[in-house]
Amino acid sequence: MGMAQDYIGGGGRCQVRFICYNQAAASEFVRMKPALKQKIEKLLGQKIVRARRLSGGKVSPVVRLDLDGGGPIVAKLGRGTHDLTIEAYMLNYLRQRSCLPVPEVFHAEENLLLMAYIDGATGLDAGSQAHLGELLAECHQIAWDSYGLERDTLIGPFGQPNRPSESWIAFFREQRLLYMIDIARQSGHLPRGLDMRLKRFAEKVDCYLIEPPAPSLIHGDIWRENVLVRGGCVVGILDPALYYAHHEMELAYMVLFDTAGGDFFASYRQIWLLDADFMKTRFPIYSLYPLLVHLAYFGSAYIQRLDSVLRYFDF
Repeated sequence: MGMAQDYIGGGGRCQVRFICYNQAAASEFVRMKPALKQKIEKLLGQKIVRARRLSGGKVSPVVRLDLDGGGPIVAKLGRGTHDLTIEAYMLNYLRQRSCLPVPEVFHAEENLLLMAYIDGATGLDAGSQAHLGELLAECHQIAWDSYGLERDTLIGPFGQPNRPSESWIAFFREQRLLYMIDIARQSGHLPRGLDMRLKRFAEKVDCYLIEPPAPSLIHGDIWRENVLVRGGCVVGILDPALYYAHHEMELAYMVLFDTAGGDFFASYRQIWLLDADFMKTRFPIYSLYPLLVHLAYFGSAYIQRLDSVLRYFDF
């Protein structure tokens, strides 16, 4: 993936009726612990007749549960690393305030999340890219009076601080860049020399960023495995890491992990204009946060990308 790319293409509109949840189900059957099975059956008032592991679930296992009294649901099973009620809060927040097709939450506690099942698969084509552009452009028009959120959230297994700030640049420096530099250092995966270079760059980040017109609601973790499609349209979006931000944070994440292409941007630009400095300057800066998240969780494979961004700005 290069530092700068050009996006061209055409968009379109899909009308989709939101149904339920799927994540490109793997055919792996799960033998559930009797106590957990009985607990879920009691919560739902229905018997579980089959459990299948779904793909994804890198942080918490995700299981499709087929019920004897109705359609399937999804259970996310916590490992004690983070509180799944925070994910439930984020899903409910998006369902109440946005047009994003996120799964309905049926039950939430720290290590158990029960959700609706969405019949879809991963793999964005031209039509679903365009539809995703429309959905996110509409979501990014939802504004708040500050950057951040009314409470802290999660990105993957990590806490995501959201103390409200009137300044986007200050928020990004303190609560995204410097905060995640510390998390990455504590993980043991961030070398000291790179740590110091990142902190020096954070001190100068106001030389490169802009204050947006208003805070925008972003999903915060849009990549291909978190988007479910059917018939050329987006039918489900999973695993939010939401807060109010510069909307380009969302776009930078998607470009970094090769989720957004020409059809997406053609559709998105019908609502939101993007200037040339996004790809030239702000995309590499905004990519630092997700790169640090991935470094902290997955390890040193992301060191070279972080180093490349700093070298791009002569740090």
